[in-house]
Amino acid sequence: MEGALEAQMWSDAINQNNKTALLAWVKMTGIQLVQVNGQRKYGGPPPGWIGEPPLSGSEVFIGKLPQDIYENKLIPLFQSVGKLYEFRLMMTFSGLNRGFAYAKYSNRRSAQVAIAALNNFEVQKGCPIMVCRSTEKCELCVDGLSSLVEQGQLQTLLQEVTTGVLNISLYRSPSRKGGQLAVLKYNSHRAAAMAKKTLVEGNLGLYGEEIEVDWLKVDMKQKLRANSERTFPESSQPRGCERDSPSQAPGNAVTCPLPQALCVLDYLNALCKEQQLGIPVFLTKCVQANPDGWLRFWYQVVIPGYPSPFSGFMWIKPDKSGLSGHDKAKNAIALQLLKTLGCPVV
Repeated sequence: MEGALEAQMWSDAINQNNKTALLAWVKMTGIQLVQVNGQRKYGGPPPGWIGEPPLSGSEVFIGKLPQDIYENKLIPLFQSVGKLYEFRLMMTFSGLNRGFAYAKYSNRRSAQVAIAALNNFEVQKGCPIMVCRSTEKCELCVDGLSSLVEQGQLQTLLQEVTTGVLNISLYRSPSRKGGQLAVLKYNSHRAAAMAKKTLVEGNLGLYGEEIEVDWLKVDMKQKLRANSERTFPESSQPRGCERDSPSQAPGNAVTCPLPQALCVLDYLNALCKEQQLGIPVFLTKCVQANPDGWLRFWYQVVIPGYPSPFSGFMWIKPDKSGLSGHDKAKNAIALQLLKTLGCPVV
């Protein structure tokens, strides 16, 4: 406890004058800054914004920032060349910035003006910054999938734990013999970033395999182009709850028919009853709510006949399905428990 207090006092003491100036500016302007996931954000949307978010290409990357500079200097500077939709400053736990930020404008032209006017601008004497077009990554690379994994199973899992997936492409894994690699394309950088966070923190395994999740890099994209590809459109539908028609997969691996979102819990309950394990008891608690709608749940599941409880964290975004955040979390958790119990869904 003393160590944590000392660390907090040390953090508060760093760059104290500039932190005080920032607080005074926030109070004077009434501007709202929200800190979430290692970054401090203004806008997205800003007050009074009407309509859809700006198009892709409206954001600039800002690099080579002095670590002791804050929004009270940066936001007025970048607002001087165009209307800001959003400004994000990456932060360390000590309260210094990490040396880079992102400014999203209301249109592409303003972003181009910002690059022309502010690249190599000295925000402090002898400290020119870099301003360039932001590469809004929207594609993830998921390596380590079993050769048994099919689009229906993967699509259903992704729909439970992420939002905004547009397309799934499966390739032979270039690094894991006999395995598959999936490229997931999302409708925005934010959706892809949240999906990456969810998949990494969820420590998801499919068919007993541990997966690796990262941004799709240019060299990997070029390598995959040479391989055969199977692309599945968004409109493809997974198989339903065909409980009376189990299939036998290659290698004597027992697989189970894919339950749809609304019957995953019933499916898990029936499986536990069949294996004489008792009905699972779910405990879920929402421990974090992000401004963009994502909810982080802590969970613990007790199956009476299983040696130990299951626990962890899960990111969920409520949608128009009518399910509460807790119900969506339970469905996503149930999909993972089915795999653990020896019944991976396909």
